[in-house]
This record gives sequence, structure tokens and C-alpha cells, in this order.
Amino acid sequence: MRNVGVAVLLLLLGACGFEPLYVQRKSSGLWYFDGTFDTSISSQMAQIKIDPIANRFGQQLRNSLLDLITPQGAPKNPKYHLSVSLRSRNVVQQAMRDDITATSERVSYVVDYSLWQNNEECLKGDSVAYVSYDIMANPYSTTMAQKKTEADAAKIIANDIALRLGAYFHSQMKEKGPNHAF
Repeated sequence: MRNVGVAVLLLLLGACGFEPLYVQRKSSGLWYFDGTFDTSISSQMAQIKIDPIANRFGQQLRNSLLDLITPQGAPKNPKYHLSVSLRSRNVVQQAMRDDITATSERVSYVVDYSLWQNNEECLKGDSVAYVSYDIMANPYSTTMAQKKTEADAAKIIANDIALRLGAYFHSQMKEKGPNHAF
């Protein structure tokens, strides 16, 4: 019975128009899908050089982007380069005690990014991450919580940027057709 439920779920998912972001089905002209995919979106993303980003948060963000976008290593002859900069980091104290000291802080990071090809801007946007941590009696624990939330924010923003880059290349492939080489 459980297998039937899974099969029905997969059929419904296929009927809703779902398609993978980073790969495209190759059309073989047959009435059935032969299981081959066009991975040109992933290969285009692997051609992105990520510029260095200032400060420790920027290093963490760049490392996360490198892991997501170019897992095989930096491209030797990149077609694109990605420029990322931290626009703002805002800290807001929350949950005040009776003595007007905060028990937690919420931090928002706003990052601007732009994708360039041949000195022409292809894609531009911004990404936001909201993270929070508790302020504890032990200063070491609070410092470690701050560092963890900073790393988490870098991963959240890196995932968002990688997803938007994938959507951009996906839309370019849809516009130009499946047989078009980037």
C-alpha cells in the first residue's frame, strides 16, 4: 500500500510541471524518456570565477559559494565572474530582561551580487539572511554562538545566490532552446 502511495505522489509531482533546475531532459524524439539529461546548466555554473570578498564573513560566504558553484575547483578559463559584497550587517537586541539587558540578538546580513560575462552585467541582485543567537552568562558561549550564526548566515546567502544563478542559467536555456550551447 505504501508503494502505491509513493507512486501516486510521483505521478502527481510529474503532472504539476516540476522539472529539475540544474539539469534538463534531453529529447530523443522517442515517446518515452530514455534517462539522459543535459547538464549544461551545471557546466555553465562551473565556469564562474568568484571574486574575493572582504572580511571574515566574506571568506565564509565565498567558501560556501565555491562549494556550491564550483565543486570541481576553480575554472582555468572562466566565462563568468561573480562579484559579491556585504551591504549591511544590522544587530537588533531582543527579549529584554527587567534590568534592560538583552537575552538574544537578531542579526541581518544584506549582500549585493552581480554576475558578469565579457564586462557585461548578466544578473544583479541582493540576498538577505536573518539569524539570531542567545546572549548567555558565559561570554565564551555567546562568542561561539555569534560565530555559528555568522557561518549559518553565510551558508544561507550562498544557497540563495547559487539557486538564483541556477534559475538564471535555466531561463537562458529555456529562452535559447535546449539545443543551444551557451
